[in-house]
Amino acid sequence: MVKFLKNYKSSLTLLAGIAVGAIIGVFFGEAALFLEPIGKLFLNCVFVLIIPLIFCSMSLAVAGTGKQGVSRIKKILGLTLGTFAITTLIAVTLMYVATLVYNPFASIDRNQFSALMDQNLVAESQSFGMMIVNTISVGNFLDLFDKSNLLALILFSLFFGITLSLIGEKASPILAVLNVGNDVTMKMIALVMKFAPIGLGSYFAYTLGELGPKILGGYMKALLLFILICGIYFIFILSFYAYIAGGLRGLKLYWQNIFIPALQALGTSSSAACIPTNLAALKKIGVPEDIRETVISLGANIHKDGSAMSGVLQVVLLFTLFNRDLTTLSAGLSIICGGFLVGIVMGSIPSGGFTAEVLLIALFGFPVEVIPVIAVITTITDMTATLVNSTSNITCAMMITKVIEKESLTHKFYETECSSENQGIKGSPKELS
Repeated sequence: MVKFLKNYKSSLTLLAGIAVGAIIGVFFGEAALFLEPIGKLFLNCVFVLIIPLIFCSMSLAVAGTGKQGVSRIKKILGLTLGTFAITTLIAVTLMYVATLVYNPFASIDRNQFSALMDQNLVAESQSFGMMIVNTISVGNFLDLFDKSNLLALILFSLFFGITLSLIGEKASPILAVLNVGNDVTMKMIALVMKFAPIGLGSYFAYTLGELGPKILGGYMKALLLFILICGIYFIFILSFYAYIAGGLRGLKLYWQNIFIPALQALGTSSSAACIPTNLAALKKIGVPEDIRETVISLGANIHKDGSAMSGVLQVVLLFTLFNRDLTTLSAGLSIICGGFLVGIVMGSIPSGGFTAEVLLIALFGFPVEVIPVIAVITTITDMTATLVNSTSNITCAMMITKVIEKESLTHKFYETECSSENQGIKGSPKELS
């Protein structure tokens, strides 16, 4: 017991902070909003550090492999995008099947949504081509360091790292600066994470206090179904992915290192805020640096299995409100595609939540007035969706490693586990250092 408490002290402390925050949020409701500044302060500190972390770590991961790294990074990117697409497709299909078994909106009273639908919304007009351009690029160098432009920063960091690898020895001074910058950033994150139990607990309390009225407004059944299906996905599907990647030892190391990333996801409702903890977990699992940096950074933006599942619920609600059949083949494909689009758009495009909702109603021909109705789904499912969004990136990185490394990950994980045991940590999640 003493050894367990020592190994999992940080996880238990973080869990305790979130549990206290949940109790405050549930029992005090909107009165818990006074904790919002504390939670937002913690999140702001994390977001500020994510920018230098992504730039330094991704540039180093690519540049450190030399000229051979160009072809390797191409392979990693290709496998990453393919793996993301497959896992998201599995997630949305699972949620769609669940709504066929039980439609949480089957008995809804349309009048309960009338107040929301009376809101006036104006969707910003923007061509698809310009949407892509604004997502992957910025017009000002300083705009790269805005957290709403993370995808553009990731692409710039990859380009910067590839260029350094092509220059070779002449780039050594810049690499030295990046190494020091990366070390300093990681140390700063370690110091910030010491306040995570208080910061996450406060943010969790504020979030639950704010969500209460929305959950009671006719969405409770949808939220319960979403939590159930995400729980199945988190426990069983992601475990299966970890087993594919590393067998029983890979599965064991996955569960030994997943708790802090999972709690960070629940506490922040932000995939970007989970980047540091996900990288630390994958390092302990044994995933190479270039793979973990690429998969986690990209995944935080374009891989949203949980958000895609939430998108399925949004489309099902729209179909139910407008009396469209959910059971036909064409409806099923449409709903799955709609959820898939939400999973891609939600994180990659600035103001992605609103953009995804506009795309949904445009895709299916619904009136713009229903945006507030489906926007509530995004709000109440955000915490659970982020849990799936973030942790699924870890299993994707593990599976990609197995393909890229062309060796038994069971053996690789075994070496990592033995190394951790020799250091007295047994691969457990400790504070970042």
